[in-house]
Amino acid sequence: MQRLDDQGTFFRPAPSAILDTTRVVAVLRAAHASNYAPVIEALQRGGVLSIELTLSTPGVWDELPLLQERFGDALEIGVGTVTAAAEAEIALDLGAAYLVTPVTDPDVITACVRRGVPVYPGGLTPTELHTGWKLGATAVKVFPASTVGPGYVSQLRGPFPDIQVIPSGGVNIEDVPGWIRAGALAVSLGGPLLGDAFKGGDLHELTSRSRLVRDLVDKTAEELGASQ
Repeated sequence: MQRLDDQGTFFRPAPSAILDTTRVVAVLRAAHASNYAPVIEALQRGGVLSIELTLSTPGVWDELPLLQERFGDALEIGVGTVTAAAEAEIALDLGAAYLVTPVTDPDVITACVRRGVPVYPGGLTPTELHTGWKLGATAVKVFPASTVGPGYVSQLRGPFPDIQVIPSGGVNIEDVPGWIRAGALAVSLGGPLLGDAFKGGDLHELTSRSRLVRDLVDKTAEELGASQ
């Protein structure tokens, strides 16, 4: 259980050291979660170490403990597409490192905050994003991010200067520097990063794309640091 602050509210769960360092989330969707392990290995080789297993893929509950045992502390495995508190509780009981949801559901957010687990609720409008942040989200997920673009983060920082944002949905590899420059905590990529990896594609190419994304993130962060 999280400690309470002086106002009786729960402290906001912080992002993991892994996400703070790598700033990339890989969103995995496949025919079945039993297909995940080789793809996760390819991502790991490329330096992408925050892995989101989506509940829209069958078999996640069975595979999550096996994947955690296989990869240990080398990377973090979260559960995404969580849309109900009951799903959140199962994921937390199974040891998910973080939860992601495409919506702003107070019950899902509260379940994570109470247990000190990072949570990234989705929203698009200022009202949705502020609601998630106010409830204790680690960062809010701008979804679908491709409909607004990186400039949206700068606009949000006007009324909400402290809000942390992760763009997701339609984020292409070439978009990554723009989102980091705009102040995103991290970027979330699915198809543009995974490509055909779950359809028999070359996993060495996936590793190369992963390295490219990490290079873009790291170089952009270095440029920003040098300019400050």
